[in-house]
Amino acid sequence: MLLAIGGTLFTYVRQGGLMMIPLFLCSLLGLIFIVERVISYNRIKGDTAEIFSRIRESLLGGDLRRSVEVCESVDHPVATTLKSGLLRFGKSHPEIDKAMESVALHEVSKLEKGLWILATVANIAPLFGFLGTVTGMIRSFEALAEVGLGNPQAVAGGISEALITTATGLIIALPVQAAYNYFNNKVSNFVLDMETSSSMLLETFSEIEGQEQRQPIEAEEVSRQQTKVV
Repeated sequence: MLLAIGGTLFTYVRQGGLMMIPLFLCSLLGLIFIVERVISYNRIKGDTAEIFSRIRESLLGGDLRRSVEVCESVDHPVATTLKSGLLRFGKSHPEIDKAMESVALHEVSKLEKGLWILATVANIAPLFGFLGTVTGMIRSFEALAEVGLGNPQAVAGGISEALITTATGLIIALPVQAAYNYFNNKVSNFVLDMETSSSMLLETFSEIEGQEQRQPIEAEEVSRQQTKVV
């Protein structure tokens, strides 16, 4: 059965003509980068909410070093982005925000690696198929001009090329486009998580700074009350 399937595929490839070569390259590129992206995204471990919760807990406990260690313990774009902000704790919020934004842009570029190739394959594979349709119809009309209507088999060869290349282009483009949309959605979710976590980290910094400002005032008020009592 496998031999029969292989023989049928080989027959289709042979009948598809020269346009099957770029179509084969498109399918190979699409498969390589789909597998590469799946492996890359699966390496990202950890839940965003859990990561930020551990960081916030350490910060509120006054352990900045522990917060940085939490970021270093997980391979996640959110953790990498937050680490850049933690390392600038004490500086102005615009400076911290700018640092996290720069790191986030770098992380997004890593997440989007290879997606442009998938988008290109999804766009050009049908075009190669349609080009094969044109060349196949040209062959058919040339055969028709040479042999007339007396030899339909000669005309059928060009029609077969036209239909096979069109079908092949669409068969390649459909799964590649679906994979591209799926990966693009994952990247969008990561970007949203990075933006939300960065804003929440700045809010946590403001909360800590507010507590530090209140403590001397409260201590001074207690001292005044003790003085009055004396």
